[in-house]
Amino acid sequence: MKLQTNILRSMEVNNKQFAVFILTYGRPEKIHTLEALEKQGYTGNIFLICSSDDKTIDQYKKKNNVIVFNKSDYKGTFDIGDNFEDDRVVVYARNAVYDIARDLNIKYFLVLDDDYKSFRYTMDGNNTYLTKQRLIKNLDKVFNKLLNYYINTNAKTLCIAQDGDFIGGEQARVFKHKLTRKAMNFFICSVDRPFKFIGRINEDVNTYVRLGTLGDIFLTIVNLRLHQLITQTNKGGLTEFYLTGGTYVKSFYTIIFSPSCVKVSILGNHKRLHHRINWNNAIPVLLDPKYKKSVK
Repeated sequence: MKLQTNILRSMEVNNKQFAVFILTYGRPEKIHTLEALEKQGYTGNIFLICSSDDKTIDQYKKKNNVIVFNKSDYKGTFDIGDNFEDDRVVVYARNAVYDIARDLNIKYFLVLDDDYKSFRYTMDGNNTYLTKQRLIKNLDKVFNKLLNYYINTNAKTLCIAQDGDFIGGEQARVFKHKLTRKAMNFFICSVDRPFKFIGRINEDVNTYVRLGTLGDIFLTIVNLRLHQLITQTNKGGLTEFYLTGGTYVKSFYTIIFSPSCVKVSILGNHKRLHHRINWNNAIPVLLDPKYKKSVK
């Protein structure tokens, strides 16, 4: 996939039209992502996005830059994918951030969860895989480059990779591709390019697969990665919901939305069920003009 990378339009992350939104629920005492941003050199605006049904909301309100939204305002505005009643999920917040950004007069924003421990380089200046990871020391500079790359593409969102993408090191499939169509955990977005997340859980995968089939572009670059706490080990957030249904239920949501290109298969040595996407069936493909039928 060829993308326009020369900077035609640019913007700084410390501009008032840019902010980082941290989606957080039930963890007011320890917001790891906030600490990581501050330690690694991010100096721009940060807002904590909380929902009114959070039992710890009063503790959150004691902090700076807290935005509270009502999940009831977003019920029925997107396909939840089931008839369950447990709303302790993040999909409402993911869809609320566009309205929040507009209310704050913010055009571009980065959406993060609250359990990220660090942001790291995956490659050195020669695009060689780093066997020993290096922490990013100036997130302002890195976020500027990511934001301006995003501005000069037509992608719905731009993401960076996560630790699990590099199982196998430089032989990992994601690293070999350098640019993939997935979109998880780290979302650079714009109010001018809105999209709806779908599904009560696995909302990120549900969305980038389903909208990918319709021609929307979701991108992850592998030059950078984020390190987060192990899923279902951090109290609060989505942990209680995931422990109820496990990855078995989670994986089937994506099949509900895209049955033609997704199946559930066994993943890794632990033999757990996980979604598997057949990208050849999932996304539109541009054919070489040489295959065009000639007209006599």
